[in-house]
Amino acid sequence: MKRITMMSAVTLAFAMVGAILVHAALSITGAGATFPYPIYSKWFDEYRKKNPSIEINYQSIGSGGGIRQVTEGTVDFGASDGPMNDEQLKAFQEKHGFGILHFPTVLGADVPTYNIPGVSVALNFTPEALAGIFLGKITKWNDPVIVAANKGVNLPGNDIVVVHRSEGSGTTYIWTDYLSKVSEEWKTKVGKGASVNWPVGLGGKGNEGVTGQIKNAPNSIGYVELIYAVSNNIPYGNVKNSSGVFVKADLVSVSAAAAAAAKTMPDDFRVSITDPPGKAAYPIASFTWLLIPEKFSDTAKRDAIKDFVKWMLTDGQSYAEQLSYAKLPKEVVAKEEKTLAKVQ
Repeated sequence: MKRITMMSAVTLAFAMVGAILVHAALSITGAGATFPYPIYSKWFDEYRKKNPSIEINYQSIGSGGGIRQVTEGTVDFGASDGPMNDEQLKAFQEKHGFGILHFPTVLGADVPTYNIPGVSVALNFTPEALAGIFLGKITKWNDPVIVAANKGVNLPGNDIVVVHRSEGSGTTYIWTDYLSKVSEEWKTKVGKGASVNWPVGLGGKGNEGVTGQIKNAPNSIGYVELIYAVSNNIPYGNVKNSSGVFVKADLVSVSAAAAAAAKTMPDDFRVSITDPPGKAAYPIASFTWLLIPEKFSDTAKRDAIKDFVKWMLTDGQSYAEQLSYAKLPKEVVAKEEKTLAKVQ
């Protein structure tokens, strides 16, 4: 009886130690872009399986929110689909006394997605059509500019319902960065940014919100990250690139968009790859970035974040394609591994 009691006590002691260790798991917090949320969610789960003592909690609140929260110091890292601008970098430096680094994670694409009753084919969109729709100048689905690129498709004369993001968003940054390159009118009247003064349209929060709006609003069009269109089984269009080819967003065309940038990537990794050269390149693609402070007062968090980034750049890349993201080019990975040493 005593032996059983002693064994029970030992078992209880191990259970208590285990509970303490679980309770004492290192918690790291991040916030930002919804564009890469599906792959980030997968990564954080897989990394936790390999490192049970480290828990990474991520809030998918939009790139603007991620930049704001990491600058305020309320999260350990941020995430954005649009690189921080010089003003934002200066604000971070002045508040903390050190800088913040950009680490590309994967490549994704913004796609024009729509809900037109009776039309299920992949439509072709020219830069002129997309700029005209979002400027509020093209208002009917059977507008000649849209019809000309879609011979044989019976497009209705219904009013176009435009949907855009309602909050600061890297997905918006990518979309407006592209429109600013292909439309002088868009560049001068609206410009590029995570938040812009939209000439027309309804707002949806997050890629999730825009996807929901489009699914529920007949004759609507909006822009979402590719995985949201794929996973929600809603149609998305081909976009005419700088070589005059209508290209579908997929792993090959997104990787083609990054090919030129990979060899000339600036040291701070802040680069735009919208409207790139190349017949095979999809024109509305982008890197997405983790925003990591250069210094941490908590060395355990610093070491954990650096270890995660190393894993993300190697083993983590194998999860990208199954979620419709393109892997990082090898040249970029090599450059990031060197830059990681700057995190102190």
